[in-house]
Amino acid sequence: MESGKVFLGVLGGVAAGALLGILFAPEKGSKTRKKIMNKGKGYADELKGKFDEIKQDVNHRYESFIGEAKDMVAKKEV
Repeated sequence: MESGKVFLGVLGGVAAGALLGILFAPEKGSKTRKKIMNKGKGYADELKGKFDEIKQDVNHRYESFIGEAKDMVAKKEV
């Protein structure tokens, strides 16, 4: 779990750096807001993808566990 915390820390640092870089860039406010929105959508899509991967992994493990449990029960009944 430590590597997950490190990854989140690095991701947060990168996001903060990108946000500060955009905010201090010499562009019009409307362009800056649009860039911030696009970055936010990108991060949201990435987070959704990660969540979907975790969900699929949990479902796969659950189905595997249920299958193994049924096999064990079937072996005991024989």
